[in-house]
Amino acid sequence: MQTLSQKILEHATGLPEGAPLVAKELLHLGNRAAVDQALSRLVQRGPLLRASRGIYVLPIENRFGTRAPSTAKMVENLAKQRGEIIVPHGASSANTLGLTTQVPMQAIYLTSGPSRRLKLGAQKVELRHAPGWQLIYPGRAAGDVVRALAWLGPERSGKAIRTLRAKLSPAEMEKVTSARARLPTWMAQEISALVSHG
Repeated sequence: MQTLSQKILEHATGLPEGAPLVAKELLHLGNRAAVDQALSRLVQRGPLLRASRGIYVLPIENRFGTRAPSTAKMVENLAKQRGEIIVPHGASSANTLGLTTQVPMQAIYLTSGPSRRLKLGAQKVELRHAPGWQLIYPGRAAGDVVRALAWLGPERSGKAIRTLRAKLSPAEMEKVTSARARLPTWMAQEISALVSHG
């Protein structure tokens, strides 16, 4: 007969890479105290990683050994599981859009949920609660533009917008423009100036 730990590992193996395991989703395998204890033992023995309090994840095995799952996949799965919007931080968005060559040292994401930290092996991930306007258009260039401009601030955003106008598709530029009512005044003004010069 399978032990609770084996059942938990079997369940985890059937999940996509980076899918978070939480005790509440394993209650069909055993009572809460037993599930918590089994998760704790699995972390001590190594088959599971503890990403943060109450959140566990299965490491990825390959021919080179074991590694933590991809940060992007873990964050994407956590967003789905918790019903949160989680998007890259403005510094990361600015880098993606080619507005800076600076590569953020730490993985930082903005979230509609509470601020918290995750640990995936050696990688530390910070989730920062952000206002709704910074979370618009997840997964789209228009959303990256808003987050990048927020990170760059009023002094550097005018130049960035002019650079972006040449890079972005008209559809994405239209998305950015249509979001003006939700954005801080300084950003809405910069975007408006760009449109009127367009």
